[in-house]
Amino acid sequence: MATMQRGYVLHHRQFRESSVIVNLLIEGVGRVDAITRVGSGKRSIKSILQPFQPLIIQFSAKSEAKNLGLKNITHIEAAAPAMPLGGYSLYSGFYLNELLVRLLSVEHQAEGLFLDYHRALLALAKQFCSSHLRYFEMALLLELGALPSLSYDTQGDLLDKHCQYRFITESGFLPVVTTQESYFSHGKGCLSGAMLLALAAQDLQPDQFNQAKGLMRYLLNPLLGNKPLLSRQLFSKKAD
Repeated sequence: MATMQRGYVLHHRQFRESSVIVNLLIEGVGRVDAITRVGSGKRSIKSILQPFQPLIIQFSAKSEAKNLGLKNITHIEAAAPAMPLGGYSLYSGFYLNELLVRLLSVEHQAEGLFLDYHRALLALAKQFCSSHLRYFEMALLLELGALPSLSYDTQGDLLDKHCQYRFITESGFLPVVTTQESYFSHGKGCLSGAMLLALAAQDLQPDQFNQAKGLMRYLLNPLLGNKPLLSRQLFSKKAD
């Protein structure tokens, strides 16, 4: 008998008249793409086949779905009420989903990301804070092998909260001189050791948010390519 698994819908699109193709994040598995019939009337699953709705799902490999490189959903039900996201927290949830759909392939399953994602949604449901996005971005980059060491610098020494660093692609964080004389030449574009250590410990302070955001965006941009993230535009419209 097939096992029931916990999951979330990341995105779905219509497939034929009564079916949809769904991108899912499944506990213990990672990214799964599947096909399911949505049904109609009281038997319709449209109301639960939505982002941020905790689900319990059962899969099989029917021939049609298998030929399309997809799994087939044989049973799906709500596991708990949908996460109550609104405002910036809702936009943040869409941002996390878009990151996962864009960067996480079915071949790279990323078993551990489900819990990081679930925790991020729980935190955002309580109160919006950009630090929750940074911690998930960090977990995603680690899973993709694109997160530099947040413990040691390029010289093999432990990061120092009193030092400033520059990020060197494919090398890590290079310590820079921070004397008063050199501050103006080296300060711009530098990252504080205190911020890097706080990021690693998931203990960012408000005055470190912008620097952490800049670092995460710099690390993610090469993976995302030139196509802009639609979810980032939601934040811009909200700010207007």
